Amino acid sequence: MNWDWDVVSDFMPVFWDGLAVTLQALVLGSLIAFGLGLVWAMAQRAPFAWVRWPVTALTEFIRNTPLLVQLFFLYYVVPEWGPSMSALTTGIIGLGLHYSTYTAEVYRAGIGGVPVGQWEAATALSLPRSRTWLAVILPQAIRRVVPALGNYVIAMLKDSPMIAVIGAMEMLGEAENFSNTTFTTEAYTIVGIAFLVIAYPASLLIRVLERRLALTS
Repeated sequence: MNWDWDVVSDFMPVFWDGLAVTLQALVLGSLIAFGLGLVWAMAQRAPFAWVRWPVTALTEFIRNTPLLVQLFFLYYVVPEWGPSMSALTTGIIGLGLHYSTYTAEVYRAGIGGVPVGQWEAATALSLPRSRTWLAVILPQAIRRVVPALGNYVIAMLKDSPMIAVIGAMEMLGEAENFSNTTFTTEAYTIVGIAFLVIAYPASLLIRVLERRLALTS
């Protein structure tokens, strides 16, 4: 293949637009996944079965159905019952909702790893349940699971091209459109490099955090 810098120059304005969409989906989707995943994890430990069972059923359903199907459902079916959303908003919510079920399991493992003595100490001090969670349990649990949460951010980055199927044109979607109209392949190479540039430093950061947390634990 002959590398054509003129093609690259023509693709770059479109690439930056796609990169902006990818980063928005990644950052906002991650925030939804982290926040909602914590809600799922805490709800699954609720003392009431009428809270635990529906949440468990919902998270299992989401985790065991394809992300692509969920994106189609959110974008094409949900608007028939309520307000419609833009493709990007739908993609962000879809990614966040899907990965929240995985982060919920990570949080659950972290909470389960907190020593029983911490719960007993909080009970002995007559701490309210809310303060026990916020001041004692969650700080220890979240600290344990930071590396695992980081891995799901990278996984979400690699799944972000799926939002192009509903019209949210991220990097790969823009590259595909460009390549189909110019009959060139340089755009795919640039996007592949971009994914590597984003993901590799993130994976290194996760390893550093993992080592530091292991040394301080």
